[in-house]
Amino acid sequence: MAHDDKSGYNRFLLLVAGLGGLLYGVDVGIIAGALPYLEATSGLNAGQLSIVVAAVLLGSVISTLFAGTLADWMGRKILMALSGVLFVVSIPMIALSHGYQPLVLGRLLQGISAGLIGVVVPLYLAECLSASSRGKGTGIFQWLLTLGIVAAAVVGMFFSIRVEEVAKLGDPVKLFAFKDTAWRSIFWVSLPPGILFVIGSFMVAESPRWLFRHGKRDSALAALLRSRTSEQATLELAEMEQAGAAEKAQTSTGAKVKESLLRRKYVIPFVLACVILACNQATGVNSIIGYNANILLQSGLSDVQAHWGYVLFTIVNFLMTIGGILLVDRKGRKFLLSVGSAGIIVSLLCTGTLFRSTEKLRVDSRSAVQSMVNGDQKLTLRYDNHMADTLLAGHALGNGPTSLVIIYSCGDFRAATKAARSDDASAKPIEIMRESCLPANKVVAFFSNPFSDLDASRRAPLRIDNALVSPVPDSHHGWLVAITLFVFMAFFAIGPGVCVWLALSELMPTRIRSNGMSIALLINQAVSTGIAATFLPTVGKYGYSTMFFGFAGCTVIYFITAAFFLPETKGKTLEEIEAHFEDARKKPDLATA
Repeated sequence: MAHDDKSGYNRFLLLVAGLGGLLYGVDVGIIAGALPYLEATSGLNAGQLSIVVAAVLLGSVISTLFAGTLADWMGRKILMALSGVLFVVSIPMIALSHGYQPLVLGRLLQGISAGLIGVVVPLYLAECLSASSRGKGTGIFQWLLTLGIVAAAVVGMFFSIRVEEVAKLGDPVKLFAFKDTAWRSIFWVSLPPGILFVIGSFMVAESPRWLFRHGKRDSALAALLRSRTSEQATLELAEMEQAGAAEKAQTSTGAKVKESLLRRKYVIPFVLACVILACNQATGVNSIIGYNANILLQSGLSDVQAHWGYVLFTIVNFLMTIGGILLVDRKGRKFLLSVGSAGIIVSLLCTGTLFRSTEKLRVDSRSAVQSMVNGDQKLTLRYDNHMADTLLAGHALGNGPTSLVIIYSCGDFRAATKAARSDDASAKPIEIMRESCLPANKVVAFFSNPFSDLDASRRAPLRIDNALVSPVPDSHHGWLVAITLFVFMAFFAIGPGVCVWLALSELMPTRIRSNGMSIALLINQAVSTGIAATFLPTVGKYGYSTMFFGFAGCTVIYFITAAFFLPETKGKTLEEIEAHFEDARKKPDLATA
């Protein structure tokens, strides 16, 4: 095969893997644009809508748990194709649905697809790409993942503009029909990349390392030759044989397999990968992305400014990921993770300080709001300037607009409203009832609070824990917060955003790579779920400043791990990285590269 043919195949391989990242990003971002119209036209209650949103997370957790085992059993290539098929099937199931169950099932399939993609595509890239291009290849996966989030945001913005145009016609029937069409169209738009990913997955070669571990030496060599010169392929195959022979020699002496898995070259890289993935979520990135418009709204921006701020935020993520791709194989993973985490710490501290300047003036009007709860244990409250004056009786927060966040509970379960601003005339009234606080069933209740009593909570009175009124800063303050968040996203994209997938796939030794990646990603998702579950109640009670300072503290651990404990893996084959952890004293060049 000519050199140009090999370059063409490598570009095609990166395109297919990139489409996997695009699907992952669409899975993350698509519901944000569709949810307002789904909520307006589907007839689902708040509990059902929350399950529709959370079904992707549940599906992702389930599939991540088994993705490594499936990748070892059926192969990386087939599992990539299967994850794409599940995504393709989920789209018409959601877009054509006329009920609750098809929606949940379709979203569950999307989550299963995302969980499989998140494990198998970085795993496939790590095992197929040469050491010199592995960083760029995995970076492209992250780059197109960010493109998926940008695309979802732009599509959502497009339909929001169209809905506003239809609303001006003053015909409620047409407006309802267009909103119903809007959320279905948002999902249909994501179908073509899913189809292309499935087709591409069948056209690439299987992972050479998977083939070799399954006794298919000739097939492994053929797979290597599709992307490498014969000299490179022969050298890498010899390294695989050497590593395989050493492993057999060590496990054939009577030592148990369980004991061999506790050796240095397995435990240390596994722990490092788990710490890095946990810290990656502990930066708060998913919550900052998910609640970005709300954060900017409370920082002082108007509704339109906040939504445009979110679009700019996703564009910064997308563009800075390109910088990460260009630098990851030049500067190295350790350097980018260290610089990225240091920049994140500074930007989070600045954001927290800006919010602290206004949140220290907050007033708790819990008693006044509790008195408004009716005999049916419900509360409907339109928050305008008049209501703000009522809640602030005896307190002075200036003459500007204010915001209200209510934290409420029923028995063992708590919830928080989104922040309502007194100057937003178009805002819906705040509605609080038991159903919006309590889980839909005992399964969801267990994951929300394992020690809860759902039956007793359903009989408990509606209690207002906090009703916090805060001054809303001016737009100048809001844009300062937006800039600090743009800086946060820039440092995240250029460092952790690109390198986290590399750390996950490169650090894991071949023998435990697939299952180790599944466990590490499961920890990643557990941290993300924990933050998502506590974000709104914590913000409601203690303010955004507390969350941002907390994220900064967690990122300090990230920086220390990257700067002092993580070895540089730039330009090293997977077998060389594995040998380093077997005995670091024999491989000092890797630790100091």
